[in-house]
Amino acid sequence: MLCNLLDQYGPDAPTLCEGWTTRDLAAHLVVREGRPDAALGILGGPLAAWTERVQNGAASEPFDKLVGLLRSGPPIWSQFRLPLVDGQANTIEFFVHLEDVRRAQPGWQPRELNPELTEFLWDRLRQSGKMLFGRAKVGVLARRTDVAEAAEVRLRGGKSAVTLVGTPAELTMLAFGRKEHRAVLEGDPESVAAFDAAKLGV
Repeated sequence: MLCNLLDQYGPDAPTLCEGWTTRDLAAHLVVREGRPDAALGILGGPLAAWTERVQNGAASEPFDKLVGLLRSGPPIWSQFRLPLVDGQANTIEFFVHLEDVRRAQPGWQPRELNPELTEFLWDRLRQSGKMLFGRAKVGVLARRTDVAEAAEVRLRGGKSAVTLVGTPAELTMLAFGRKEHRAVLEGDPESVAAFDAAKLGV
């Protein structure tokens, strides 16, 4: 689905990733799956400059070649070929980046997800909340709006807290630091302001 979207918008469309066009995003994903020597610097650190250099090189390739590489899947020797790794590591990655393309376009609206993906996103939020919201200076609770009688789940401890209210999809986009989401923050003004000041995402 992401590849179809990249084909639709072409190489120069904006994304929610600051400073990246769809070409840059495609190059990022190709490097992530096919260049383990460069993928280590994606999250920063001493290899970040090398990752940027490799990614810039990938971005100079024809756009249809990049999309073709993504569509064909990871190289045969890549860890992302393993079903467990693919399911755990790629589902969130590709969901967020697909939305990075969709939501950067005018007039975007939330889309209906299949139940399996929705539950996967919710489970990952619950399991990874402490990491995803580690920079928040307040406690973080989450409450779903897509199911009846949804209980609040604590994602991060803290004396004061904010409650994130929305569907698992919208909560996921918020958790990864995207501003284009339809989740709602509830809490006292000071706690909400402290949460908003945190740099989220991994």
